[in-house]
Amino acid sequence: MEHMNLLQRIESKSSSFSKGQKRLAEYITNNFDTAAYLTASKLGKEAGVSESTVVRFAYQLDYDGYPELQKAIQVIVKTNSNSMQRMSLSSKRYQEKGVLKSILSTDCERLRDTIQNGIDEEEFNKAVRFINEGRRLYILGTRSAAHLAGLMGYYFKMLFDNVIVVDANSTSETLEQIYNMQPNDVMIGITFPRYSKRTMIALQFAKDHGAKTIALTDNAQSPIVEFADCSLFAKSDVMTIVDSLVCALSVVNALVTAIALLRKDDVEKRLMALEEIWNEYDVYNRSADYNSF
Repeated sequence: MEHMNLLQRIESKSSSFSKGQKRLAEYITNNFDTAAYLTASKLGKEAGVSESTVVRFAYQLDYDGYPELQKAIQVIVKTNSNSMQRMSLSSKRYQEKGVLKSILSTDCERLRDTIQNGIDEEEFNKAVRFINEGRRLYILGTRSAAHLAGLMGYYFKMLFDNVIVVDANSTSETLEQIYNMQPNDVMIGITFPRYSKRTMIALQFAKDHGAKTIALTDNAQSPIVEFADCSLFAKSDVMTIVDSLVCALSVVNALVTAIALLRKDDVEKRLMALEEIWNEYDVYNRSADYNSF
């Protein structure tokens, strides 16, 4: 059951539930956006069962206690909630505290969680090796993840010649841009809840054509993981209509930096050439410019 999400586990175990567990399962299924941030005691009260029933229910679903069950409910919130449900949930979470400090604190927690329980260093090193050895590098992120893909592409284009940021408005256009994928190519797919079908289809296409595939997503239940040779997990959260991608951005920074250090001599030559161009065409303000005011 390791790769089943909460709703799949409930469905597979439903025949073995007691009356109280059935009531609890029904409450969670119908009110997951509310249940996601309740304590075991409050969840039991809302569902009309005891706190001990809630704890036993977690073990019945093969979770290691209520905290793990609560995390599984939060995953469902991220993947199944529509924008209006997110807005309602955020109102409940942030109305008592200031929005700014609450969101900054949540991002800090997600970064700590990513360091401790998220990204695996062996997987990260594998991704670095794939990227460094690849003939061409394709990068795809849609919707809010498109900005991550664009930033990653911006920096990798300083380090490599053959970097393609897939920029398309439909699945057919996406596949047209990657149709010539070959076994010595690499594709990075970036998606977070609510997961993009287009990214999943593109990564599957790349894998089917023998390319090395890298997933940048939030957890092992993400639908693109099954099509990835290497998976990098960065924790995310639901914040009103905003996807919190702070952890994912840190992983992007780490990938670019690791590749730059690996190709240090070549990168220094490239950067020197770029600096000459930037200076020649006056791309950036220099400190001396401010003396003229």
